[in-house]
Amino acid sequence: MVELKNWQKNVKELKAANVELPYYDVAHLKAKGKKTPIWLHFGGGNLYRGFHGEIAQKLANKQLLEAGVVVCETFDDQVVSKGYRPYHNDVLQVVMHENGKMDQRILAATADSIYCQIENEDGFKQVVSYFKNPALQFVTLTITEKGYRLKNSDGTFSAIIQKDIEKGPNQVKHTIGLITALLYQRYLAGAFPIAMVSTDNFSQNGQYFLNSVNEIARAWEKKGFVESAFLAYLNDPNQVSFPWSMIDRITPNPSKSVQHLLEKAGWREMGIFHTEKQTNIAPFANTEVVHYLVLEDAFPNGRPALEEAGVILTDRKTVDKVDRMKVTTCLNPLHTVLAITGCLLGYTSISSEMKDPDLVALINEIGYREGLSVIENPKII
Repeated sequence: MVELKNWQKNVKELKAANVELPYYDVAHLKAKGKKTPIWLHFGGGNLYRGFHGEIAQKLANKQLLEAGVVVCETFDDQVVSKGYRPYHNDVLQVVMHENGKMDQRILAATADSIYCQIENEDGFKQVVSYFKNPALQFVTLTITEKGYRLKNSDGTFSAIIQKDIEKGPNQVKHTIGLITALLYQRYLAGAFPIAMVSTDNFSQNGQYFLNSVNEIARAWEKKGFVESAFLAYLNDPNQVSFPWSMIDRITPNPSKSVQHLLEKAGWREMGIFHTEKQTNIAPFANTEVVHYLVLEDAFPNGRPALEEAGVILTDRKTVDKVDRMKVTTCLNPLHTVLAITGCLLGYTSISSEMKDPDLVALINEIGYREGLSVIENPKII
């Protein structure tokens, strides 16, 4: 029986069970990442664990990532204390195939995890030090679309954002407020370049991200907390870029059925943990085979060779075309049709609906005949 936290003591057993292991010096990568990361990630949920963590691992396996990723969680401290730290920040990725096969892969390229809130004084100081370091190249985010939303439906700032504006960059709570404050620290340290990369699943996410940061920064400028030159820094893409992206990998909450399969395969302590803030997290992350990350190649402080890990680098216009194709033709409308029609027919999962030839014929017609005929081909996917 194997525990994730002790996987390095069971390498032979894991190899015999066809569990894919890291090909790099894990201890060295983690140590360097904790000291001088080039990549920070905000949002320690399942999408990072099932997708971004794999990208980092692929780079590390090819000796293209010199320092492990540091995960910054701003919402739920138990994600760090229960989901990351007990397992040395490693995760068992489980890729689910259509035929029921499970690919198991230990992802170990996360160097550290930090609850990034001001009340966690030591952790927050550590993140500030990372932002002050010119070696930091880019930050990725998976905080969901609502994480960028600053205002209520009536156009007024939400209560937490209003407090962040009133109290200034030294007493922030909201994730966008925290990130704006950290960018201000980077500006003060030398206005070093950086890429701020939203990989959340909504259209034109980079623009939305920049707009949200600008709103807080402008409000702070009016109150005298920051100078106008900071606004100029944020809005100069040669210094701070906000690339657009299209991400696609279904990585839902950890599944009980997957937990049971892993336990049958010889894993111990695979239980799903439900935090006090209603986050569901486990030592494993179950995800699908098919995945895409299409990313605007705008990194003013450099980047690792992300394309070597399967990321598709392109320009902003092409990212937008890919996103539009996904949202209006190839994914969202087809899922919607399957979900609604399938429910009326008594189905309870998309996977079971895809075994119904009539439903498959329906989405083929919608996708190929109605959808693709009115969408512009991005030509890269």
